[in-house]
Amino acid sequence: MKRMKPVFSLLRERQVEAAYQEPLAAHTTWKIGGPADLLITPSSKSQLMMVLQILNEHHVPWMVMGKGSNLLVSDKGYRGAVILVNKALDYARIVGNHIYAGAGYSLIKLAALANKHRLSGLEFAGGIPGSIGGAVYMNAGANGSEISNIFHSAEVITQTGAIRSLHAVDMDFSYRHSSLQETHVIITEAIFELTLRDSESIKLQWNQYKEKRLKTQPLPFDCAGSVFRNPPGYFAAKLIEDAGLKGMRYGGAEVSSKHANFIMNTGNATALDVWTLMRQIQEKVHSQSGIHLVPEVVIVGEQ
Repeated sequence: MKRMKPVFSLLRERQVEAAYQEPLAAHTTWKIGGPADLLITPSSKSQLMMVLQILNEHHVPWMVMGKGSNLLVSDKGYRGAVILVNKALDYARIVGNHIYAGAGYSLIKLAALANKHRLSGLEFAGGIPGSIGGAVYMNAGANGSEISNIFHSAEVITQTGAIRSLHAVDMDFSYRHSSLQETHVIITEAIFELTLRDSESIKLQWNQYKEKRLKTQPLPFDCAGSVFRNPPGYFAAKLIEDAGLKGMRYGGAEVSSKHANFIMNTGNATALDVWTLMRQIQEKVHSQSGIHLVPEVVIVGEQ
């Protein structure tokens, strides 16, 4: 914490919003997570670059957070700085059949914007509650489609502060994977290439996906979407259901009876509750089917 004081002072001097010991539970969709040593909210891309320079000069570990929709943050929190990009990179614009979106922009909002302009390709994302940066990082997908299908390119800031453009060939996209997971960069903007389509067809598909979500997902509860990746040739939810684990509970965490690959925070769940329940699910599924479930959610923080 001592090294955070000069960093905090520098940020405040330069009009950057920052807070000490901010609980990350307030910034994740699971509503779980201990405090970050420092939570920083840049207001612009130039501020973001300045923040990165300061943190690197003072050797402060850092991570980026968007909407916190795919994160399990430990109860002890994160030792270092968490950079929220929702304010600095919250924009989208359309040029022809391309959409340029800041990394902090909502994926759901982007899908709605595309639909409004009769651009097809993002209908699948209408129910994914994440940011553009997180969606590209994880190659987010649903309903048989994923980000890589429409990805054109992205701008990133490297750990040294250099700005680079990455194209699809650089991304090594696969199921819930991109090359960004092996690097320490910040996505600032992504460009997606969509297809012009009649509005009625887009609306029909949008409504079909929405109806499916309402029927199969525990939407009123705090959760993080799919907890485990689908193993090749299988669906994680089916494996969990076949193991008789719907409704299984540990502490305040519960396997949804509506969708077995969702773990709900019933009101007072801790990260340890969720992690313990995940381990129990993995063990029971493996003992029954011989298949090891791999987490889709990203687990961060001090253990």
